[in-house]
Amino acid sequence: MIMKIFVAVVIVLEVLVTSCAAIPSHASCHIEWNFGESCSAVQSALVSQIKKWNGTEGCASGGEKCLYSLVSVTTEVLKATHATPKKHYIDDLTFNFNAVSTKSCDVKGYSTSETWYALLDYGTNYCNLRNLIDGAGLNKAPGFRETTSNDICTQYSSHDCTVY
Repeated sequence: MIMKIFVAVVIVLEVLVTSCAAIPSHASCHIEWNFGESCSAVQSALVSQIKKWNGTEGCASGGEKCLYSLVSVTTEVLKATHATPKKHYIDDLTFNFNAVSTKSCDVKGYSTSETWYALLDYGTNYCNLRNLIDGAGLNKAPGFRETTSNDICTQYSSHDCTVY
């Protein structure tokens, strides 16, 4: 009897692993952006937005455009955190800047949940990053382009950044 249960559990786990192979194994999101602006301008806009959304004011409307904290900034890397307003889960954010020219910048953004058991996030890690881009007005920058997918961004296709 125990052997039958064990075999059944192994089969269920194998099916789950196989069907979930195309999604990240932990709640996280990778995004690549291209901007027709200098990396220093893009970075400055992001730093300003993080500072603007540092407090709880943006939480009042029910969204999560709040509780961002700046961790560190160098010319190439910006690190920040975002806390969810209700449960105060912490997500780590990293932006890597690559100057293509004086008027073009490629940025790789990454958000990951500090909660070790987080598997799904309803697109929260995507919204952690995208809300900053939109809040800073960078989505309107010349040459703006964003690249991500469900393969590298947990539940990207079901995100709702008005909530998260």
